[in-house]
Amino acid sequence: MSRAPKTRATKGHSDSAPLPPPPPDPAEEEIPLPVIGGATSQYAEVGHLVTEEPTVAPAPVPKGVVVFDLDGTIIDDIGLISHVAADVMATAFGTPTGEARIHYLATTGMPFEAQLAQLYPGAAPGLRAQTARTFHQRKIQEAYKLAKPFPEIPKVLKRLSQQQWTLVVSTGAEREMADLVLEREGLRYWFEAVLGSGQGTKREHLTEYRRRYPGASMFLVGDSRFDMEAAASIPEVRAVGRASSLHDWTLTPTDLQRWGAVWADYSLGALPDVIDELALPPPRGTEPNPSRRSASARRGKK
Repeated sequence: MSRAPKTRATKGHSDSAPLPPPPPDPAEEEIPLPVIGGATSQYAEVGHLVTEEPTVAPAPVPKGVVVFDLDGTIIDDIGLISHVAADVMATAFGTPTGEARIHYLATTGMPFEAQLAQLYPGAAPGLRAQTARTFHQRKIQEAYKLAKPFPEIPKVLKRLSQQQWTLVVSTGAEREMADLVLEREGLRYWFEAVLGSGQGTKREHLTEYRRRYPGASMFLVGDSRFDMEAAASIPEVRAVGRASSLHDWTLTPTDLQRWGAVWADYSLGALPDVIDELALPPPRGTEPNPSRRSASARRGKK
């Protein structure tokens, strides 16, 4: 994982925040990152209590499935969220805000509860749980309130739908909040399903989508190491990545490719062409579901 020079980025994720970040601390370069070697984190599967869900019957799709992460992939909010996380961790655990922010960014992609378990394994579980609740509340009030989609996203979603890809969401945020944010931005229309923290971890979401869409060519579009690792852990799911460049932090396309991405860039503008080239042919005998084809056609005419 690369660390950028201490300059504000001009591309990739924006890093706007209600308050400017504190002045850089020269000692910050010595902060040890909490990602251990190349191994998958033992905490990657820690998440919220999973709620009972009605079973969705498996069905064919016209072409394939593109699973989108939300934060930092569709919505340009990681800069905002990192400042919220840093302040919450500083208040709860006494970690300097600059250090807490870098540690949050190093472990993003996991549920926040899992991040706290990795960063503060000795802290009381009750304190970690209360800190997570505070974070989720403030993320809504201070990050989601201000964050907007990346500028290319509406066009990318429309093109993918016109190409008959089935679009779904997998997020570590609460599904209800993800639905509201997507509705607010006029994007919920493009997605057939949303799975959030109450429906399990990203690996569990991918397993469920594989069950719902058997045999379909499937991609996970994410922005973190743990997104890439989740895709690599599920058979026949390939990861593509959005790289990021924030104040004091860079996650390059090479970083994401090292963790399993088959393609990565700072913008997803080329995504429709990329996954069309990478898509696997549909299994023999698979017939597109007419109702899904009609839905895709209707979305394409929007």
